[in-house]
Amino acid sequence: MQNRFGIKDFIVIILLLSILATLWLSMIRGDRQWPVLQTLLEQGRNMESRMSTFETHLQSGAGVAASGATSNTATAPVAAARDESWARAGVAIAWQAAPAFSNDPAQVAGFKPGGEFVEIFEGQPQKVTPYLYADVYGSRVVDRICESLATFDPKTMKLVGSLSDAWQIDPDGLWIRAHINPKARFSDRTPVTAEDVRWTYMDFIMNPSIDADRTRSTLADVLTGVTVIDPLTIEFHFKDSLFTNILAAMGNPILPKHFYSQFEPAQINQSTGLLMGSGPFTMERLPTGAQDLASQWTPGTDIVIVRNSNWWCGRAPLDQQRFRTIKDDLARLVAFRNNEASMVLPTSPQFNTVLRDEPEFEKSNYALKWVNMRSGYSFIAWQCGPRGETGRLTPFTDVRVRQAMTLLLDREKMIRDIWDGIGTVSKGPFNPESPAANAALSPMPFDPDAAQVLLKDAGWEDRNADGILENAKGEKFEFEYTYATGGEIGERIARFTQDSYKKAGIVMTTRPIDWSRYQDIIKSRDFDALTMAWSASAPESDPKQIFHSESMAKGRDNFSQWSSPAADALIEQGRRAMDEESRMLIWHQLEAVIAKEQPYTFIRVAPWLRFIKREFGNVRMYKTGLSPEEFFFVSPSATPQPGT
Repeated sequence: MQNRFGIKDFIVIILLLSILATLWLSMIRGDRQWPVLQTLLEQGRNMESRMSTFETHLQSGAGVAASGATSNTATAPVAAARDESWARAGVAIAWQAAPAFSNDPAQVAGFKPGGEFVEIFEGQPQKVTPYLYADVYGSRVVDRICESLATFDPKTMKLVGSLSDAWQIDPDGLWIRAHINPKARFSDRTPVTAEDVRWTYMDFIMNPSIDADRTRSTLADVLTGVTVIDPLTIEFHFKDSLFTNILAAMGNPILPKHFYSQFEPAQINQSTGLLMGSGPFTMERLPTGAQDLASQWTPGTDIVIVRNSNWWCGRAPLDQQRFRTIKDDLARLVAFRNNEASMVLPTSPQFNTVLRDEPEFEKSNYALKWVNMRSGYSFIAWQCGPRGETGRLTPFTDVRVRQAMTLLLDREKMIRDIWDGIGTVSKGPFNPESPAANAALSPMPFDPDAAQVLLKDAGWEDRNADGILENAKGEKFEFEYTYATGGEIGERIARFTQDSYKKAGIVMTTRPIDWSRYQDIIKSRDFDALTMAWSASAPESDPKQIFHSESMAKGRDNFSQWSSPAADALIEQGRRAMDEESRMLIWHQLEAVIAKEQPYTFIRVAPWLRFIKREFGNVRMYKTGLSPEEFFFVSPSATPQPGT
């Protein structure tokens, strides 16, 4: 083998000599050497990262361009030079570019590594252990520490390689073979292998002793096995050809087997902050083994994640990110104003009021408002099946009653009065910007008279002139409305709905509970009606998770226990439609069925709202949301770029 001395080697030697010289000078200069040494080390790490990225692009970028070339092009020899021994013969290989920042922070004016970014959560997460967390807050932390085989490009929303540098898809859709980037490392520098992928899926997620019910239930429907082909090649096998297969295989966080296998399933289930991965950050407090579980993060304290100095893709600019929980809407805004937070999610009235009353606000803060992949919808879920352990049936088992409950709510007025006009009335589960949304459908109107006709037809009318509806047995129309405490918006929604239903002769009692208990309520199906919101994690979601009758089972997300043979048939048909245009037409039919049946009263589609301090740069509004791993603390002498 021929040894080659390149520019990277030269730079490394120069840096080593510089560090040795600095150490020698430290004997003379005493304590003053520390900042100099730190600066040199930081520069050295940044140079090493950039050189590594540069080399990766040289090695793979040309190949990506060549992979689609014909054999008679000039680039064909480069493509042929790739190692394809891992691949199945005769099946196209989707080569992926080396992972990189969508917008390199080092190329932005004012870039400077270091600093802390503080994000405020609106509810208290109980766990951030992968696959065991139960809310969006857990996912925000996991997303910054763990990586999957593929991810969505923030600008295009196309699936691109992350831990995987190439993959193949069976033309019949029954298998996917993925090759792991040989440079991929976990935060302790252990290589990411095919066995880690197999173990994550088959021994962690699919282990019935581990409380990963939500992900396991989804994968169990599609996955038949995961096979290690060689140390860097993994193959997934599926029961059926479904459009969701690629995301099922490529979109889940990969865990390090050597770390998690130290713990018994019971220890994992009881854990709150057992979180290790290969991403740009790592937990500040992470147990070293089963004997050290007491050192993990626990609810009630700030979650602190620190820069992963061993991140195989480069280096995140920030030293650390901190997550605090403040449940009260006003208190969150006060904390932001007092510089106790770098980012906060304002309520819609707060967003409008601040921008209207404080013309100078945006000189020192970003005020971001945009619709993205993760923009979701709020709703009231009606209990269509037996409630909890009591098995009691609610009035909402009748579709006419559910329709009436929606007709009784003036959702346009709700958006004006509660959200200060921000948002639009939701008509169904699909983002209105998505081709899956049925453009021919309109939201159900506000029509109290039509609602009373439906209620009477369902057997509910005021039989004794007391102003309250009763059924034929003389039972009053009463129900319990569950909502999360801590926010003014939740309280206002509860009051609005209570007043609306009171006018129609329906008695609604409120049941405010802490967000930390919501998951238990959902799992046990112990509610008559509850309000919450769904947001997406992909441009197109699988509706089976929420609306198929099979998802009524424990641990799954059809907690309203709505069952519709028509919806089930459309969901199964749509999942098997590999042609996108045909699938969208099926989703249009599904949305029409859901709109008619009203298992939810769909309330509002909301844009993302964020206040962020302008002392942070490279803040950009992507189609996928925000990318905090690209943020940096702006040098005081620089002018930060606005979010774009």
